[in-house]
Amino acid sequence: MSVRASCSCGQLRATANGTPVRVSACHCNACKKRTGSAFSAQARWIEADVTTEGRSTVFTRIAESGNPADFHFCSDCGATVFFSTRNLPGTVAIPLGVLDDPFALRPNISIFEEVKQSWVTILGDDVEHID
Repeated sequence: MSVRASCSCGQLRATANGTPVRVSACHCNACKKRTGSAFSAQARWIEADVTTEGRSTVFTRIAESGNPADFHFCSDCGATVFFSTRNLPGTVAIPLGVLDDPFALRPNISIFEEVKQSWVTILGDDVEHID
């Protein structure tokens, strides 16, 4: 499997090869702030399987867990194209919404459900639900 991702203006791009380590939906409040939505959805790959092109600006945020996360967003349009977290070292996450085919993957784990919006449901018999 190979997926491509890009920002809104196309200046910052990422390509991931192979099977993702995990595909998740996160309902933590920090992800809600970052996305401006009810949750975030992203896929993670081993760092060596991801290549990036273009200029990015990095914003480091301390997650609710206390772990730092480095978000790489386009310096021109502001879209986050990839990020890494210290609690999962050696991996790179790409938000599903920036994939050229945003329907290519779906979450198989849903985390921080204790703060999930009551009107959100992550469906699938294989989805692991974690508070």
